[in-house]
Amino acid sequence: MSDITIVLADDHGIVRTGLRLLLEGEEGCQVVAESGDVDGMLRAVLGHKPDVLVLDLNMPGTLTSLEALPGIIERSPNTATVVLTMQEDPEYARRALRAGAVGYVLKEAADGELVEAVRRAAAGETYLNPSLGAKLATMPDLPSGPPDDLSEREVEVLRLIALGHTNSEIGEQLFLSVRTVETHRAHVQQKLGRSTRAELVRYALDHGLLDEG
Repeated sequence: MSDITIVLADDHGIVRTGLRLLLEGEEGCQVVAESGDVDGMLRAVLGHKPDVLVLDLNMPGTLTSLEALPGIIERSPNTATVVLTMQEDPEYARRALRAGAVGYVLKEAADGELVEAVRRAAAGETYLNPSLGAKLATMPDLPSGPPDDLSEREVEVLRLIALGHTNSEIGEQLFLSVRTVETHRAHVQQKLGRSTRAELVRYALDHGLLDEG
């Protein structure tokens, strides 16, 4: 069997060094690239198309780590993402899984859990820190999905429109063609019955879409 190829993304160099030593000390694991910010992580993933991305939730960049996940899934669909974080709040785990991550490991448990999570992710399985899994199971379900039948991608496009980005800039941030952005924008305008930027901004404000990130 070929090695599991891995990209490490964490904004602390000493953490990345420790993770590389941990993973490459395991048979069949190969770290092919590292990054300390979201933009560099996206370039590394799209350049190497690794089997697994180990992703820190809190990194600097044009997008947040979770905002970048849909673009990774679209452009590198065979890359599975394992989130490695200090965030013990189960709501963060729920957001990560909804964004497309298949694993969620706490940094304090990385020595014992990360390798297993990476192997499971590469095999098409999921892994969730056991204590967080128990908490998630007892949490009430929140209303799922974006408002007014917008897709997750359409909400992202709407949010960036409201923040003042051009179609070209939105395409660069979400790794989409300008034509695709224009299509998403047209769908948003049709679904919401709003055509001007001012109307879209007001809708985004009213629905709290600019409060994230």
